[in-house]
Amino acid sequence: MRSLVVKVTAGEDAPERCMQGLTVASVAAAAGATVSLWLTGESVWLVTPGRDLEIEHSPPSAALLAAVLAGGTVTVCTQCAARRGLTQKDFVPGVRISGAASFVAEALEDDAQALVY
Repeated sequence: MRSLVVKVTAGEDAPERCMQGLTVASVAAAAGATVSLWLTGESVWLVTPGRDLEIEHSPPSAALLAAVLAGGTVTVCTQCAARRGLTQKDFVPGVRISGAASFVAEALEDDAQALVY
């Protein structure tokens, strides 16, 4: 099975698009795929303590993120965190910060499929 790299570029500013990306990442993790979820833009707020996004007919973002963290990785964009004044200590356990070079390296692996929401 190929690995899946999912980049979510929206948060509360476009909740349905955000939740679609989180849902795809969590379903892939539940199916046994190696999942790398990247949060950029406003989605970075979803991995700060106490933040949760809910929309009709979807599990809350915290549940979807927990499912990905249980079997994959969640990464916050370095520049996106910095623009919001966030550092590693501001995120829930298990979330890492990394830059574009890491995203590109993961997305270009031979067995990877990359999706952007």
